[in-house]
Amino acid sequence: MSASPETDARFRALIRDVPDYPKPGIVFKDITPLVGDAAAFRMACEAMAAPFSESGITHVAAIESRGFLFGAPIAIALGAAVVPVRKRGKLPWESRAEEYELEYGTDALEMHVDAVPHGSRVLVVDDVLATGGTAAATCRLVERLGGTVAGCTFLMRLAFLPGMERLHDRRVVSLLAYD
Repeated sequence: MSASPETDARFRALIRDVPDYPKPGIVFKDITPLVGDAAAFRMACEAMAAPFSESGITHVAAIESRGFLFGAPIAIALGAAVVPVRKRGKLPWESRAEEYELEYGTDALEMHVDAVPHGSRVLVVDDVLATGGTAAATCRLVERLGGTVAGCTFLMRLAFLPGMERLHDRRVVSLLAYD
């Protein structure tokens, strides 16, 4: 799924390219102007939630940190609970971790052990799908804790990176694609 041509153009105009951030050669997609525009932010959240409105979503797993911005309003739109997916050591109660590979080394994401009861239908939410490491790790973590991943939704995906390959067996929605 993608946004309509008019909406696509509006969203793209509100996503700022920041060259050489966080390191030389990277062009960071800054969503601050989009979330700072109330109407555009609402439209983005509604469009990210809409494909899953009939999927029986019970929980939205929002990935730290920009996924939090979209996760809460999407959960409200779907009548679902929010599950924060945090980096290691950030959750205050008993949690489980799932490691994923970075370019150099590994990192881990955590969820509380009781975040997704058995039988939960979970939508994984983040702002961008790039390499797919964090989203794939979140899906594995949801399933380890007894939930079912009903799909993944993103504001944008970087089509030149292998994110879709890592989520190939999942239902994935992104409003925008950057080649």
